[in-house]
Amino acid sequence: QVQLVESGGGLVQAGGSLRLSCAASGRTFSLYAMGWFRQAPGKERRFVAAMRWSGGSATYADSVKGRFTISRDNAKNTMYLQMTSLKPEDTAVYFCAADDLAIPGGGYDYWGQGTQVTVSS
Repeated sequence: QVQLVESGGGLVQAGGSLRLSCAASGRTFSLYAMGWFRQAPGKERRFVAAMRWSGGSATYADSVKGRFTISRDNAKNTMYLQMTSLKPEDTAVYFCAADDLAIPGGGYDYWGQGTQVTVSS
C-alpha cells in the first residue's frame, strides 16, 4: 500500500510560481512512475506531467511544456512539480498519482487527495 499526500498549493498571481510536493509513504520500493494531473471546475481530470521514479525521462502536457518541471527526491520519497509563468487557466485541483509495479494492469494505482492551485489575473 502507498499513500500520497500533495501540498504546496495556494493563491498566486499570473506570472508567478509555485512548487507542489507529493510525499509518498508506505511500500514505495516498487513504484515505477509518478505523475501529476489537474482538474478544473466542471472539467475532467487531465494529465499534466509524469516521470519514472528511477529518473531518466519526463513527459509533459503541451499546455505546460516549458513552464512546469517535474522532479523527485528519492531519499525523501517525494516528487515535485515546479510551476512557473502561471496562467489563470492553470487554476485547478492538482493530484499526484503513482504506478506500482507490484500491482498488475495499466494506469495509476494510487492517488493523492489533491491540492488547490488558484492563479489570479
